[in-house]
Amino acid sequence: MTTISWWLYTIPFISAFIHWLTIRLALKLLFHPRQPKRILGFRVQGVFPKKQRQIAESLGRIVGRQLLSFGDIEEKITDPANISRILPVVEAHIDHFLREKLKESMPMIGMFIGEKTIAQLKAVFMTELEALFPIIMQQYVGNLKDDFDLERIVVERIAGFSNERLEAMLNEFLTREFRFVEAIGAALGFVIGLLQIFITLLAK
Repeated sequence: MTTISWWLYTIPFISAFIHWLTIRLALKLLFHPRQPKRILGFRVQGVFPKKQRQIAESLGRIVGRQLLSFGDIEEKITDPANISRILPVVEAHIDHFLREKLKESMPMIGMFIGEKTIAQLKAVFMTELEALFPIIMQQYVGNLKDDFDLERIVVERIAGFSNERLEAMLNEFLTREFRFVEAIGAALGFVIGLLQIFITLLAK
């Protein structure tokens, strides 16, 4: 085997390493350098540090308008099925009020309230509250919407993250994906190297 042919068979490994290194550097450039730096006359900064505000605004819009809207919240909390889950708790409090607290606060009235009256009062209260709850919840969500700007909160939280914290968070969720991308790059480089050997041998 000649020196030339020996080097020829190292091409897939060199190509795999170059592709792996290129992708690894590209992933590093997502976060580094954190502060703008001049390199060969070019201003270089990591993608996330440079675009953090824009990323925060985009995520804020997605969360505030698509993933979680006040319309969705209102629909859920005014859903009769959800309200029906609350009513037993309310009924228990009304029952306790009529049987215990009313007698303590107004003994004279409590003396004239029997089981039948308690049941009738409780039924009236529950019917009224069942109709009133959706109105109260709608008004509550309307007030909450005016006071609670979800989109702005998300933007400020993400924009306020330090670059180190943002990198740590993304690495926590994407480490496996980053490794997979690096492995795919190395495998692709190896295949390209094999093709180069094949083309070279055919050309001889």
